[in-house]
Amino acid sequence: MTHVSIPSKDEMTTPTVQALHNLGGSGTNWEIFEEVVEILGITEEQLQKPLKNGSQSQVYYQLGWVRTWLKHYGLLENTSRGLWALTEKGQATTEVDLADMKKTVDAKLAAEKAANAVDLSGAEDDIANLPFIAETENEESGWRDKINELLLQMSPSAFERLCQRLLRESGFTQVDVTGRSGDGGIDGVGVLRLAGFLSIRVLFQCKRYKGSIGAGVVRDFRGAMVGRTDKGLIVTTGNFTPAAQREATRDGAPEIDLVDGEQVIGKLKELSLGVETEEVVVERVTIDPDFFANI
Repeated sequence: MTHVSIPSKDEMTTPTVQALHNLGGSGTNWEIFEEVVEILGITEEQLQKPLKNGSQSQVYYQLGWVRTWLKHYGLLENTSRGLWALTEKGQATTEVDLADMKKTVDAKLAAEKAANAVDLSGAEDDIANLPFIAETENEESGWRDKINELLLQMSPSAFERLCQRLLRESGFTQVDVTGRSGDGGIDGVGVLRLAGFLSIRVLFQCKRYKGSIGAGVVRDFRGAMVGRTDKGLIVTTGNFTPAAQREATRDGAPEIDLVDGEQVIGKLKELSLGVETEEVVVERVTIDPDFFANI
């Protein structure tokens, strides 16, 4: 098997800032991803290289870490999930000083860890039985990786049922999972009602997939839609290459909506499907020596 190397996180750092400059100062995860791919000339073969656990593309995953580090360094901010913008410092930056960024971010994270330290001595037996809980921003990727792992362990039919549940919870009706072989990859059909009047018939495909989905999958699915509906949806645990994104919205062809693993996980959290979100309040105690001295 041919070894495929991809750019390192360091090599992606300055291009990420450049990408946001090119996008006018702000952009979604996907817009930044496409722009960095263009800047670095990353190939389709490189984009399809998955992580060792097979959860998603290495390139996409590493760019997520790069954005997080740039945020801690003060060059980026995310006003809402999936939307990033250059800060004032970021707007004035065209080349990232990697050594300074690592030194600054390491010190910041160490300070945050020390401030949030909890004494767990004597609790080892209980910790092993606790559910997976993300309590801080630094653990954001951890709980997502855990869900990704669980999704990939599901059978294809179980993932189809999960997609069926997601669609129903999101407002679809008459959601039927067919899963018939030889049906062009169509796994089911649902009806989406808009404003209580307009009904749209949507064919969907569920791909419990490791890595990135290419344009060929989108073309094949569109071919299976012909004569049956003008609206399609592909849901995956992985992600989609830029070529697949372009194919999904190609002029003159029925548009296909693409839902990647990150969106699936976000929807599971939003709908509380297998994910429980609990607000954790941290108590901070400040001692006033004067009180004891003057009592």
